[in-house]
This record gives sequence, C-alpha cells and structure tokens, in this order.
Amino acid sequence: MQKEKGIGYCGLACAVCGENIDCAGCRDGGCKNKDWCKNLRCCREKGLEGCWECAEFLCADSTVNTLRLRAFGGFLKKYGVDFLLECLEKNEKNGMVYHYPGKLTGDYDLPETENGIIDLIINGRKTG
Repeated sequence: MQKEKGIGYCGLACAVCGENIDCAGCRDGGCKNKDWCKNLRCCREKGLEGCWECAEFLCADSTVNTLRLRAFGGFLKKYGVDFLLECLEKNEKNGMVYHYPGKLTGDYDLPETENGIIDLIINGRKTG
C-alpha cells in the first residue's frame, strides 16, 4: 500500500492501485488522464475532497457510475478516507487484491451489490 497516493477524487483507491506504478495519484498531478477527468476538475472547482462530499453525488457527468465506485463513494460518505485506507490496508495484508494483474478489476468487484462491497471493505474476505 502506498498511503501517500490516497483516494482519488472519484473514489478510486490510488493507494492500493498496482496498475500504474509510476502514477503519483490524481491529487499530486500524477494521473496521465487528469486533463479530461471531470471528477478532478469538478471537485477542485467546488473545493471538495471527493465526489462523495457533493450534494449531487452520482451526478450524470461523473465516472463514478460503476458498482465499485458507487460503493466506495457511499463508504467514503459514511466513514471517511482514513477508515477506508485503514480497511484497505488490513485487507491487502490479508491477501485481498484491488486489481488483478493486468486488469482493472479485483476482489472488490466480486460482490454483486454496493452493500456487499461495503461489507467486504469493512470485514474482508470470509474464510472457511
């Protein structure tokens, strides 16, 4: 985990993303897609830490329209960034994967509902 990368404006967990090792995260200007990212521009214009703080959360212009990002945004709205990073770090130490090698999906994409993903974030994988 690279906590210093934090959580992207959209709710992506840059801290555990292994897809682009050279990326510094969108908050540090390291994202190569930052120029077209509506979430980054909008949050900066509104002075928000992330989409989850916005009264229009899940707006039509957002890239947050995936099950995982909606769940992560809902988690962030309720519990905050620090608790999300704490849970992700614990889960990573227990073998959970944010991105499978060469893919943009991982263990957090397995549940079929937002609540299932939130439960997975908080409790990790059930064993046995």
